[in-house]
Amino acid sequence: MKKLVEGIAQNLVMRQATLATAESCTGGGIAKALTELPGSSVWYQGGVVSYSNSLKQKLLCVTTASLENYGAVSEQVAREMVEAVAKIASSDFAVSTTGIAGPDGGSVDKPVGTVCFGFFVKGKPWQKPKCFPVGVQKCVKRP
Repeated sequence: MKKLVEGIAQNLVMRQATLATAESCTGGGIAKALTELPGSSVWYQGGVVSYSNSLKQKLLCVTTASLENYGAVSEQVAREMVEAVAKIASSDFAVSTTGIAGPDGGSVDKPVGTVCFGFFVKGKPWQKPKCFPVGVQKCVKRP
């Protein structure tokens, strides 16, 4: 993980760019990994951990319609989360995660371990978020 973060940091510093995160199922794990690298305050703006739907709505402006029509674990919610955190942080890049960490809460359509990622790149056309099963151990590390 350290090598990955170092690579992200080098690319952001080279571009004089910033990054923000909006996390749900990862519970702040991405922010923790990023801020463990000395000097991360140069390129990491910060993040929002919105585990509950009410915080997704209050802090990240996720709409009630999206939650009702698509569910918290959806491409639509990942998109709303990432767009909001990018705007809040005035960042060049942003990433969001929303998923089903388990051990329960899954369904046939969205089994435990399904995670949706949203990506924001300032000035670029929108890239559709992706949802796919990644495995619970990759979503949230439990003690």
